[in-house]
Amino acid sequence: MASRYAIVVGSGLAGLSAASQLISRNIPVRLLERGLKPGGNSIKASSGINGAPTVYQPVTEPPDAFYADTTRSAGHAMTSFTTQREKLIETLTKNSASAVEWLVQEQGVDLSRVAQLGGHSYARTHRGAGQTPPGFAIVSALLKQLKESPLFDLRTSCTVTDVLRDGNQVSGVAYTSEDGQKEELHGPVVFASGGFGGDAEGLLAKYRPDLAGYPSTNDPRPGTQPLLTAIGAKLIDMDQVQIHPTGFVDPTNKASPLKFLAAEMLRGEGGILLLNGKRFVDELDTREKVANAITSTAPTSQSPKQWTVQIVLDEGTYQAAKSHVDFYVFKGLVKKTTISELDPQALNSIAQYAKVVAGEATDEFHRTTFANWSLKEPKPESIVYVGVVTPVIHFTMGGALINANSEVLREDNEPIKGLWGAGEVTGGVHGGNRLGGSSLLECVVFGRIAGNQCADYMKSEQ
Repeated sequence: MASRYAIVVGSGLAGLSAASQLISRNIPVRLLERGLKPGGNSIKASSGINGAPTVYQPVTEPPDAFYADTTRSAGHAMTSFTTQREKLIETLTKNSASAVEWLVQEQGVDLSRVAQLGGHSYARTHRGAGQTPPGFAIVSALLKQLKESPLFDLRTSCTVTDVLRDGNQVSGVAYTSEDGQKEELHGPVVFASGGFGGDAEGLLAKYRPDLAGYPSTNDPRPGTQPLLTAIGAKLIDMDQVQIHPTGFVDPTNKASPLKFLAAEMLRGEGGILLLNGKRFVDELDTREKVANAITSTAPTSQSPKQWTVQIVLDEGTYQAAKSHVDFYVFKGLVKKTTISELDPQALNSIAQYAKVVAGEATDEFHRTTFANWSLKEPKPESIVYVGVVTPVIHFTMGGALINANSEVLREDNEPIKGLWGAGEVTGGVHGGNRLGGSSLLECVVFGRIAGNQCADYMKSEQ
């Protein structure tokens, strides 16, 4: 018998995007979230969402530039499952402009400011011009719209324990409710439950034991991929875990294993990184390369395993990223100070960088874009904004393999009927490195596809 509603697991941006598409097709949605509040990691995203070409970009980029940047970023992973990866990346990048337009025009999200992040050859990462970080702005807008619909039923503190089957197709989920009761929902399922970056004792220990001791930006919780492998889903890239180079070290709690992300946008707007008072890398290289440049040196702490790197912004960069920096200052993660308070070698490094920005010298690390850095003649009394950062476990590129229709695939690469996946629970989109701004994009693109495909499936079953 045909189901009356669709089930979405996970209330991050992928799940919300899927739910929004389903409801736009007049399909009732039951959304299960294991956390106390909806939003997942998406609500914490701070750099923005990629899109090209859009009217907000300062420079019109060639049609295939975003695709080329993404395949280049994926690295060696492109040598396996090449056809599948290329199709997923094509789907991601070709739908990026429409994803931004959907958020702006239909959800009312401001995405008018654009920055160039590491690994990107053009500025294409969109965020709002106001005080609200992009993840919070996007998730809040979608939640507001969904909650206004009588077709939307959000249930928090619900942990899915099994994916149910009826013959060769998925027929629902079993879950434990907020009050500890075991319950079931029946219908087709969109899985958007996130990654396993906080599963230190489980999936991380299994696939990347070398990362033991690293701090993370993820709350400690089990990964959900085993729920999918239990029904035959194929996993891919589970050893591909992204180390983000800049998680803030809270000066009041340096040993905390949970870190607050220092948005890549800070470097995109002109900020620099100093190790022992010296620049040591192109700050706009891929996350993987910047993190490797840090971790190739000796850590300053083993529990958690972390380094002491300073992120430095001048007044021009601060003004461009003011809403973010003011929040970091409020949280005690960034302080307004002077160059004289930094390492004695910092003045020379900052002065050399200023010459590069002014076109008076070539950068030894090959950085070519400097955005809003404005400090031309650094002096000991020059004002800067400084925070201490360290590499952190941030994102897991691996998960259940999907196709361009967001269908979860079996080991024989055939779709599992009645099951779709979107967001960080899936694998195959990013390969060995995810570009900044592509996590929110992945959620919107494949979440919307999953929602539409699920709606088509339900209507065909009627």
